[in-house]
Amino acid sequence: MPKIAQELGPLDVKRLAHGGGRGNAMVAVGGVNGLYLQLTSKGGKTWVLRMLVGSRRRDIGLGGFPTVTLAQARDKAREARDKVERGVDPVEERKAAKAKLIEARRKGMLFSDAVDKALAAKLDAFRNEKHRAQWRSTLDNYALPEIGGLPVSQIDTAAVLRCLQPIWSTKTETATRLRGRIEAVLSWATVAGHRTGDNPARWAGNLKELLPAARKVAKESNHPALQLDNAPAWLADLRKREGFPARALEFLTLTAARSGEVRGARWDEMDLEHALWIIPAHRMKMQREHRVPLTAEAVALLKALPKLDGNALVFPGARGGQLSDMALSMLMKRQHTAVVAAGGNGYLDRVSKRSAVPHGLRSTFRDWVAERTQYPGDMAEVALAHRISSAVEAAYRRGDMIEKRRRMMADWADFLSGRALGGNVVRIGA
Repeated sequence: MPKIAQELGPLDVKRLAHGGGRGNAMVAVGGVNGLYLQLTSKGGKTWVLRMLVGSRRRDIGLGGFPTVTLAQARDKAREARDKVERGVDPVEERKAAKAKLIEARRKGMLFSDAVDKALAAKLDAFRNEKHRAQWRSTLDNYALPEIGGLPVSQIDTAAVLRCLQPIWSTKTETATRLRGRIEAVLSWATVAGHRTGDNPARWAGNLKELLPAARKVAKESNHPALQLDNAPAWLADLRKREGFPARALEFLTLTAARSGEVRGARWDEMDLEHALWIIPAHRMKMQREHRVPLTAEAVALLKALPKLDGNALVFPGARGGQLSDMALSMLMKRQHTAVVAAGGNGYLDRVSKRSAVPHGLRSTFRDWVAERTQYPGDMAEVALAHRISSAVEAAYRRGDMIEKRRRMMADWADFLSGRALGGNVVRIGA
């Protein structure tokens, strides 16, 4: 049986140094089988995942240290191992993608380049920087993985459908916006002389004949939610995982906030002395400042996080920018897959039987308030930053309401952690 490497911590990794002599040194860091830190005689440090792909040994580069942290390297290593388990060779995949990119650039402007050009041309069309970022994020998450490497001259209706069909029934609103944004980019490319012919992302007389009307599938677009009885076990598993995505997902759960609000959270929004997170209006869906009471667990989580020099984000991504929504979604997917692999049912939505997603955690919180507590539903709506009637909102914006919400969120944290329930909570079936 192969020897299991000792699991090193961030400080251990930082202290590692080349022992002298010629050649590179490889140090196993533990946490993920086959993950090494490669040390050069000149002081360089890079992450390498060494594993068998079929009968071939592969050394898969995962980036340099400290740009890629220990936690991020472990996340990347797990992702690579997941690919191998699905029959994908990460090295060959990377080579093929590079070759495809080179060939595509030879043939003409790529869709990814057209996005940049179209955005630059449409600067005046955006209400604010947030709108511009949302426009870009939609394309980055759902279009570029499928058609980003294709020349705009070769994008046809089938290529557009590959972007839309996976989310048309589950994220209908997002999908309709995506279609319009792809259409806008391709329209710019046509006018700029990089393609000819009809726009394959056009709705009328084109995609309308191939996709169901958005209004007919929108009711099916609820995000899969974690079932209440599964929540404590799920959170316990999450807390065993390292990295900013895991901590962002935990913080999202404790606060019942939206993914974008958490991923864009800044240190200057955090008042740890008063246990408050104050989200400015421009970062909120409703364009109103939102105060979030922080539980003791949330404060402890924040205090334990490292602050990166020159980076104001609380949960930065691997390259210093915002974490992607996909990073959180993939983490939840891995949790579900691991339980299923161990013989369990996984973390499934009670109704749709689909695996739970980050946004569905807000529904889990709402279910908990309705089914397991005596807290008013309107208070939960305020906590979720939903739009409610002006009269109710005025009442709930009084100074004492933040403290009432603080008690509610503390009871929510207790429930998630499997502790005794608070005084305003009713045990069902007791």
